[in-house]
Amino acid sequence: MNSVANLLILLPSRIASHFAWAGPLIMRVIVGYVFMLSGWGKLNNLPQITQNFTEWGILFPKIMTPFVSGVEFFGGILLMLGLFTRIPAAMLAFTMLVAIKSAKWEAADSLETLLGFEEATYFAGFLWLAIAGPGAASLDRLLLNVSGHREATP
Repeated sequence: MNSVANLLILLPSRIASHFAWAGPLIMRVIVGYVFMLSGWGKLNNLPQITQNFTEWGILFPKIMTPFVSGVEFFGGILLMLGLFTRIPAAMLAFTMLVAIKSAKWEAADSLETLLGFEEATYFAGFLWLAIAGPGAASLDRLLLNVSGHREATP
């Protein structure tokens, strides 16, 4: 049993520990890029997006449309850089909850359908980044190192 644990748990763990920096980096770059582009598209089409927000029943659509568009655009850039990561990740996670509730909720006839929405996947990724942080390959980590502070969790 001990050799099984070593082979199937400890060995992969040791190998993965050398690449711990890659998971958060890849997640940040991919979702950051997607949301930077999404936000840019919304910022350049505010009248149509405002109309969509109105139809979805989002409160204060004339205020929320540029706000959410900016969160997506600037939040995406910050995520790609790994700068102040937990803040835009948390804001974007909340945005995904609102998107599910306002635009997709009526189509969610089962847990399988709900979890199949791409917004649910993005929510999970943003929540992970908000909790776990940006990882070692980030400007957040560089700023902490330069300032002499150590992050609470590795």
